Amino acid sequence: MARKVTAKKPLFGNARSHALNATRKKQGVNLQKVTINGKSVRVSARELRSLKKMANN
Repeated sequence: MARKVTAKKPLFGNARSHALNATRKKQGVNLQKVTINGKSVRVSARELRSLKKMANN
């Protein structure tokens, strides 16, 4: 099972209808499964992009 490495948490907000009814909604984190040093981990897409940039330098 892949471990979650990121510290990011979901965002919460209100979904507004035309009648301005507010219902709570959750926007999850964009987690991607990737293998780093032989271990399967789940990192956010933003962190994965940063890791790829650091690996190229």
